[in-house]
Amino acid sequence: MIADRCELNRQIIADNALLRELKAAFAKISQAVKNTVPTLAEAMESLREKVIVISYHILHTKIGKRNITDYVKELKANYEGYKGIVKQIAVKKKERKELQKQKKSTPVIKVITHRDLARRIAELTEEIEELKSEKARLIIAMERTDDKDVSTVNDSLDRMESALAELDKREVKYTAELNEALQQYAEYKEQSKEFNEGEFGKARLDIRSDKERNALNQFLDSYGAHFSRSTFFSSVRDTDMKLDDDIDMRAVREYAYQQRREAQKQKSKKSHEQAR
Repeated sequence: MIADRCELNRQIIADNALLRELKAAFAKISQAVKNTVPTLAEAMESLREKVIVISYHILHTKIGKRNITDYVKELKANYEGYKGIVKQIAVKKKERKELQKQKKSTPVIKVITHRDLARRIAELTEEIEELKSEKARLIIAMERTDDKDVSTVNDSLDRMESALAELDKREVKYTAELNEALQQYAEYKEQSKEFNEGEFGKARLDIRSDKERNALNQFLDSYGAHFSRSTFFSSVRDTDMKLDDDIDMRAVREYAYQQRREAQKQKSKKSHEQAR
């Protein structure tokens, strides 16, 4: 679980390393951005990759917070139930002990009294055993081994609260970085309006899959078995929704068609010249 302190720290280190790497790479690209199709396409797709990474971190953090919150809620409920049962057992044991003492001091000739006391003592014994069974179930539900181990529950809850606070900080940090990236993207988007829409869209699509694959490989290397493909694909969808920058595929196809026709004309012209 992400609530595990060591795992949480490991993920924080991995997240920070990924973001530092992206920032360094993007800084170089940003410095080199000129009003040309290849450089601006590279800058926008690199920034889109960065937003994918940030979005993944935000989604991953939200999932972690939800898991911890659910775990804490369940642990608290089980712990409260456990403490209530412990009190009930103590009360019933005390009552049974008093009745046993009373039965022992009651003269044998008082048959009815003996019988009533024996019946009540038996009922209490059965109720105590049922409570013990429920207590054992709650101990297992709390992922503890025995009553002594249950004493560590409060420490676990403290760690969970600490982990939640850390995740809150991370979400605020990632959200700020996301807003900064979106603002930069909007500026690039405005610059791109001076280019042919089909040409610029094709230039972006030609490198998009490599950028997405790069982001994917970074996560695989950093998280290994903890990486979630479903979260990654969700981050890609969220990114495109946030960027609100759909590429006009019709314009791209028209541009590609024109390029092919031009290439064919050049090839035909060259063939004619060689034939003469």
